[in-house]
Amino acid sequence: MNEPGRKWRGWSRGEFQAHFINTGVAESVFFVFPDSTTMLLDCGDQPAITRVGKSVAVLPGPERLAGEWIARYVARVNPNGTDVDWAVVSHFHSDHAGTPRWQKYPRFLSDFPGKDAKVGPIGGCARSGFGLAAEFLRFRRATDRGWPGYDDPIPLGGDGQEQHEIAAHVRSVWDALRRRDGLAVEPFRLGASDQFVPERGDAPGFMVRNVFANGRIAMPDGSVRDLYANLLSRGRPDAFNENAMSLGMMFSVGPFRLFCGGDFSDRFEEPDGTETFIEDALAETVGRCNVAKVNHHGHHAIGRALAGALNPQVWVACVWDVLHMTDDTAEAMFPADIPVAAQPLLLPTVLPVRDDGARPWHRFVPDACRTGCHVVLCVPPGGENYTMTLLDARDEDMRVVWERSFAT
Repeated sequence: MNEPGRKWRGWSRGEFQAHFINTGVAESVFFVFPDSTTMLLDCGDQPAITRVGKSVAVLPGPERLAGEWIARYVARVNPNGTDVDWAVVSHFHSDHAGTPRWQKYPRFLSDFPGKDAKVGPIGGCARSGFGLAAEFLRFRRATDRGWPGYDDPIPLGGDGQEQHEIAAHVRSVWDALRRRDGLAVEPFRLGASDQFVPERGDAPGFMVRNVFANGRIAMPDGSVRDLYANLLSRGRPDAFNENAMSLGMMFSVGPFRLFCGGDFSDRFEEPDGTETFIEDALAETVGRCNVAKVNHHGHHAIGRALAGALNPQVWVACVWDVLHMTDDTAEAMFPADIPVAAQPLLLPTVLPVRDDGARPWHRFVPDACRTGCHVVLCVPPGGENYTMTLLDARDEDMRVVWERSFAT
């Protein structure tokens, strides 16, 4: 166990870990499999200055960009140093994938060139997200929701549209790393449980199953439900939401289960006029989890159906804006008819909303979350129990500020 105030103990062989990294501007999750295989899911980046009064604290500080902070964190906790087995982009929004629009803010780029890079620049790529992290880390494999054609379920928008620009940015990073490091890029295989596997040793009882991609759900019976088939047949590309195209996965260690992925927030009208909520559809396949990442940073997401289906002991929210963790989301996660003692915990990377006495769900959030933290999940072999740890994100000391263990 880690004691509050002491330095985090690190990774032990046989343990599954998930690190929800707080930079204050984006989302990134680093996984260490029980055999030490690693995966960086998302590496976002965006200029906090454009959020004006909506931004939260940039952590550990504004002197580096998010991609570099993320790479430095990974290098501290990665049992393989700066070598990472998988780079995965869940969808093409800047807070998950970085953006070439950072080039519009040259003062940041020129002020903080990352002089202590261990790998070096990758030519022709914006220094944002994975494009910056790859100056410090080496990735062996990569995937995203669009590779290789970036036309599923429809071709991405044309020049000038941010989604198209971000996808092009991601593709340029992959291409540069293929030349520099021999990076292997492959499509995300929906329904597969043999894509993200232990590659460095044995990991009994561990599995990653790909459950959501490009508006499609891998159902428990092996079939695939295409939520957007009707819209596609009706020629409604304007109705597609990039969040709903996100990749999503279920991680398991014995009886332990973690649900994690992109944003998954969308609703649309069917031909008969009824509304489909993709989270309600997702609720039909995910099943109960012990830990679940909150969709869309808790911003008008996680309906009652999905909250009830997941029914976790712990929610983790990757927050980078004062608008995140909205009350309607919290009401679904913490139903009023559930006794306080039976309610789950919420671990946001920061809690920017103020408790004005009208938010009873704040009682389920540790005080340590208010100043900004990294959230670390540790599952020992067998998956019969697990530990959630909060690390102070205001510096790089890896200091424990809160910890609790749970039976699965």
